[in-house]
Formats: sequence, C-alpha cells, structure tokens
Amino acid sequence: MFSSPAPFKNQHYYELKKACIKDKKLFEDPEFPATNASLYFRKPPPGRVEWKRPRVIPDYKEQEWDSNNPENYAGIFHFQFWIFGEWVDVVVDDRLPTINGELIYCHSKEHNEFWSALLEKAYAKLSGCYESLEGGNTGDAVVDFSGAVSESIDLEAGAFHQDQKKQDDLFADVLKVYDRGGIISCSIRAQPHEIELKMANGLVKGHAYAVTAVKKVRLGHGLLAYFKNETIPMIRMRNPWGKTEWKGAWSDSSEEWSKVGDTERGNLASMAFSDWCKFFTDADLCRVINTSLLSIHKTWNEVVHFGSWTKNAEPLLNRCGGCANHKHTFLQNPQYVFDVTKEEDEVLISLQQKDMKIHRKYGQGENLTIGFPYSRWK
Repeated sequence: MFSSPAPFKNQHYYELKKACIKDKKLFEDPEFPATNASLYFRKPPPGRVEWKRPRVIPDYKEQEWDSNNPENYAGIFHFQFWIFGEWVDVVVDDRLPTINGELIYCHSKEHNEFWSALLEKAYAKLSGCYESLEGGNTGDAVVDFSGAVSESIDLEAGAFHQDQKKQDDLFADVLKVYDRGGIISCSIRAQPHEIELKMANGLVKGHAYAVTAVKKVRLGHGLLAYFKNETIPMIRMRNPWGKTEWKGAWSDSSEEWSKVGDTERGNLASMAFSDWCKFFTDADLCRVINTSLLSIHKTWNEVVHFGSWTKNAEPLLNRCGGCANHKHTFLQNPQYVFDVTKEEDEVLISLQQKDMKIHRKYGQGENLTIGFPYSRWK
C-alpha cells in the first residue's frame, strides 16, 4: 500500500514540469485535451464552454504559485488515487471548463480556491471524461481518494432503529471508525423521480451527506450532569450543497438544546443517532489505515490478492452462485479458507472489481453485482 505510485498514461509530473519551465510554456495535457471529448460522451453542458486557467493556485509546496518567482509555475498538477490495489499518479494541466466565467462542475465557495476543481479534473481524466463521474457510490470514491477499506451498511434492511442492541453496536463501530480518522458518509435511498427531493424534516433523498462528528453528549447542567453521567449518542452531518438542513430534534432551533450545559453545547452533533438510523437508509464506513496506529497493532498485516474470471470446459462449473435468495448455489462460488489463530484478532476483508467508468462513453461501464457471503466456524 505504501509503494511508489504508478504514473497514469506514463506521464511523469516532475519531468513534464521541468520541460515546461525550460521551454517557458504552460503545460497542455495531450492525454486529456481541452475539448468536448473530455467533458461528455452523451449529455453536453448547458452553454458554450470556455477552458480557463486559474491565476490563484493552491499554496502547497511544489505546485504553489509564487508571485516572486512566476517563472517556476508551469500550469501542471498531479494527484494520486488508489486504483485496484495500487497508487496511481495522474497529471493534469490547469485549464478548467467554465460557462460565462463560472466553473461548470466542482467549485469552492472561495472564488480564489481551485484545488477541488483540479482534483476533480484529474479524477475525470482517470474516468475518461467528466460525464463518467455522474452517479456512482460515495464509498467507492472515498476508497479511490484515500486507499481506505469501505464497508457499506444497509440501515433500512438492518432495521437498526427497531433494535436497541444492534443500534448500540453500530454506534460503537461508527464511533471507532470516526475516532481513528475514518471517512463516513450516508444517504437516503430514492426512486429515480425522487432524486434531490426535500423531505418535510429537511433531509434530502438521493443525496450524499458527509459525517463530520460522532460522539456521546452528556445531558444536564453543571456538576449534576457529571454525577448522573447520562449521555446520548449523537452524529453530525454536512450537506455539501448547504441549501437545506435537518429540522428535527437537536437541530439548530430545537428545544433539545436546553438539555445540555454550555461546555457540551459547542460539541453537539446535529442529530440523535437513533434518528439517524431511522431516517437514513445507507451508510459507508471507510476505514483509513492509520500509520500512527501501526506501532500499537504491531501484528497488522495487509495482503492483496488479484484474480480474474476464467471459462471452465465443464459448463456446469462455469456458473457462480446466486445471492442470498439462492443459498443452495453458494457452493458454486469461488471459495477461500483462512484461520484466525487468536480470538482477539480482527480481520477486515474487502472485495473489489476494476472500475468500469472509463468505458461508459462506449455504451458499457457498469460493474457486475457480486455478492460476498461468508461462513464462520469455531
């Protein structure tokens, strides 16, 4: 996981930048040109697109804009993504698509901040074009950006809001992921006609929320609160679009605020965990391998296995098993056996397949649905 990143399209950032500075010209990426093909394959943007170079650049070491030495700026950036078991280094130029002087896609509230738009351009290049980035799974994107291990949780199917024991166990897991620097997101499942539909409680269907805090909040005021030691599990989310927000219990203007003291009030999350389990249907817990924890967990090992589908000469052996509704076919699935020698050891398994977004412009690009059943013996 910590090996040197592979250059995407065999483009080496430092070599390209050195050549641009030597020739006194700004980089223009031949592998992702400023053309319509880099924008879309089916649905064009709503207006005439003009590619513009930003003049205010993210202030970060090698890639920064130095007003005292402008000749060192070459209009070239590189970003790294974790793609199917390895880090990939993607080079882009700084030409960004705009309409009427405004960025078309990802942009910051700060008009002089462009790192997010440049990052998005690199991700679009990796995926073939900007349109290929539409839709998808939040957890998959987080894995690409961080190298994390993602776990998808179906809050609706798990009925966590109806089972207090399951809810308590889930909160402990979510809290552990958050405390260890993991990345958590959630959403409310929507039908095609319900995408971005605002609910009466202020939440939005078919919309990804970022979880920004998870904690137990102490109820009560003053010393009495500490002696009673009564807490409530809370979770705070951020709406990336910032247009609507939760209106229920523990929202900004709710009466629940009066139940906590001033010291706790500044640390409050925006929703009781029980309400989160009730209203949200899906969550992605992305565990980031924290190198600072490796000294504590000295026996931590990470192993990556690659495989591919092969055709068997025997037709009956050429079919894999079905989903949970067809358990009698599970034995036809590829199977692996391993031992955990100590009861206190933890094992985390992630099953991935190559992302197919790059093939969307050719009428393909949808990943296969693959189940991951497991059996446990003692």
